[in-house]
Amino acid sequence: MERNLRFRDAEKIIQIGFWINAFLMVMKLLAGYFGNSQAVFADGIESGCDFIGILAAMIALRMGRKPYDKEHPYGHGRAESISAIVVSLIIFITGGVILYSAVIKIITKGYQRPELIAVAAAVITIIIKEWLYRFSAKRGKKLESPAVLAVAQDHRKDAITSIATLVGVTAAFFGIGIMDPIAAGITALFIFHIGWKIFKESSYDIMDGAPEDDTLQKISGVILEIHEVKKIAEIKGRRSGQYIIVDLKLEMDPEISVKKAHDISMVVKKRIFENFENVGDVMIHVDPYGREEQNEKMSRL
Repeated sequence: MERNLRFRDAEKIIQIGFWINAFLMVMKLLAGYFGNSQAVFADGIESGCDFIGILAAMIALRMGRKPYDKEHPYGHGRAESISAIVVSLIIFITGGVILYSAVIKIITKGYQRPELIAVAAAVITIIIKEWLYRFSAKRGKKLESPAVLAVAQDHRKDAITSIATLVGVTAAFFGIGIMDPIAAGITALFIFHIGWKIFKESSYDIMDGAPEDDTLQKISGVILEIHEVKKIAEIKGRRSGQYIIVDLKLEMDPEISVKKAHDISMVVKKRIFENFENVGDVMIHVDPYGREEQNEKMSRL
């Protein structure tokens, strides 16, 4: 139940951004076209490309909520990281198109004086997108969802690029026409930077990158509260979408029965799940306490 609630929350956050983005896309395309602003129109095209990215995130969340199965024994959580990479690639392509168009405009001097409606569209976009970023980032961190955090970064990217758009379109409005395509070019550079950031973080998860050190330390602290666990020989973790998969090697009294060791392992799992909602699964291997010391003695003989 808790898992489904997390996915539903993440999906709801992304859907809010999706529909607000739809409104902003139409507004910027119309304002850019009728307001003679390449920068604002390019911003509208970028919002259109965001649709693809947000749709990819929504599809990934639906896939990620699927339960474990024979073909995917660790679940489908990495669908979120894959969708985040798709978002980053779309951002890269969008940046390239905008940069190319801006350079052509500057070379051919094909810029015009924009209308006030274009300036207003940039202001509205900044306000709405910055709010969307803060809302999505806060909820995404709480859920630890790569898809939501990627979409949040995309909202922040829109807010930042719209600032450059606003500067350029305002300058062009007051007679410095070349500033409009220059602003579009600067927007493209911001787009490249954020696209790279999303790509790097998502690739890290797919390559079994470890979670934050303090997360594993906190998990270790909870485990060592169970007095039957004599030692944590090894603790490893990797991300799978919103969740962390934890691998443990625990040392226990060598005189206890296999059933007792199993029961203690179940207690360990229960305590971890109770204290860490972002842990999706825990795999435990039990060794007799002092085994390393015994192996060292044997190796000296």
